[in-house]
Amino acid sequence: MLYFCSATVRVNIEISNIKQDMRTFFNVQDIGDLGKALAEAQEVKSNRFGYQHLGKNKTLLMIFFNNSLRTRLSTQKAAMNLGMNVIVLDVNAGAWKLETERGVIMDGDKSEHLLEAIPVMSSYCDIIAVRSFAGLQDRDFDYAETIVNQFVRYSGKPVVAMETATVHPLQAFADLITISEKCGELQIRRPKVVLTWAPHCRALPQAVPNSFAEWMNAADVDLVVTHPEGYELDPKFVGDAKVEYDQRKALEGADFVYAKNWSCPGVTNAADYGKILSKDMAWTIDTEHMSWTNNGYFMHCLPVRRGLIVTDDVIESDHSLVIPEAANREISAQVVLKRVLENI
Repeated sequence: MLYFCSATVRVNIEISNIKQDMRTFFNVQDIGDLGKALAEAQEVKSNRFGYQHLGKNKTLLMIFFNNSLRTRLSTQKAAMNLGMNVIVLDVNAGAWKLETERGVIMDGDKSEHLLEAIPVMSSYCDIIAVRSFAGLQDRDFDYAETIVNQFVRYSGKPVVAMETATVHPLQAFADLITISEKCGELQIRRPKVVLTWAPHCRALPQAVPNSFAEWMNAADVDLVVTHPEGYELDPKFVGDAKVEYDQRKALEGADFVYAKNWSCPGVTNAADYGKILSKDMAWTIDTEHMSWTNNGYFMHCLPVRRGLIVTDDVIESDHSLVIPEAANREISAQVVLKRVLENI
């Protein structure tokens, strides 16, 4: 069991015993014992430049198939903290357009196949980090993690997920660090954490809520997931969390409120995958919603659409954790990269 009130004071754990054999980072299982991971995060946070010998003359290649702000900056900063060289490739700005499927006749606008590009790119680096969103057109294609799994299979290098079609583990780890720190400050032993759907004007992937639910399930929290009917997340991520369709009931007594939009995961009706089924503004987190909680704290991965996901008053309040949460992205990335470096 992981007790949050003690997580931030367990920095004195023997760090030499924490080493985790990690070649890929996609899921909570890859990080190993969460208590040790949280302790290592605090150690890294207090000594960010203490492990530069690990990254000396090593190169991280960051590959972006989609836009990024926090993920790009935090992961690059984490690698630099560790003494690494960093190469950043934006596939959609300056690189050849890449074909991702086998068996196609490449007579369109895509000049290079991913199966040639991957071994070429891997020859220039020691670790690969990939960001590739869900297309939201073909559930089987997305949930098979077709693109990132090709990097795992053909690169021969450790692969770190900077958000994939279905998961965003660096974000979830940062979320866990943030909750752990606040629980340590407030001496909350077992927090109630609520993941709530909120409306949005665009169809968004399920990667963030999937990983958040997965990581909270692995931690010792009381996790409740709330959303309109039809937005059920994949059971393999929801795990033992309680699913509550009444948002007010879900929020009652919450210590942390994690708001996030996601499109239909296609669990109850595969034909609806990737669709917007609701834009109900009654789900927007405002001061009234937060009044139902246990003086709870608001969380969001950012970027956030104000007025849709959350009101100005809530996100600007002293009970908003969105900035510490974003800052901890550097720490989650550094712990992960440090562990990978220790194994290459």
